[in-house]
Amino acid sequence: MLAIVTAVVAAVVTPIGDHLVKSLFEDPTCPGDACNGKNPQNQGCGDDARTIKPTVNNPAQLQIRYSEDCKAVWARIEQGNPGDLVTVKVPGHGTRSAEIEYRYDKFTTMVAVPDAFQVTACATPKVGGKSTFEAYCIHATQASAWR
Repeated sequence: MLAIVTAVVAAVVTPIGDHLVKSLFEDPTCPGDACNGKNPQNQGCGDDARTIKPTVNNPAQLQIRYSEDCKAVWARIEQGNPGDLVTVKVPGHGTRSAEIEYRYDKFTTMVAVPDAFQVTACATPKVGGKSTFEAYCIHATQASAWR
């Protein structure tokens, strides 16, 4: 009997067991409008997220993330400085912004998207801050080459 209990506990404690327990007791996503303004990591939306991240003319390493399961997008800046701003906008559905508080990266909360959408993400350096890039934006749609 002890061996059975030990095996069950070991299965639950493993990463797979942890995922199964969470999926039984927590809603891992917040599809659509329920995702608006929420943290993608806390909602499990990063699990299936795909990314648009241009490799040319992208000095702050700006990216757009899209979760098809959550039906939401968010933006992330990877090479900024405190005070720099990252913004994501989906026309007709909302805009979210986040400012780097410390270190060099930050992501926005989510904006829900319909099946067909356009999204714009922008990186804006803090006036008088350490970043040397100029404000710039990237764009994507549901049909973009998400990776």
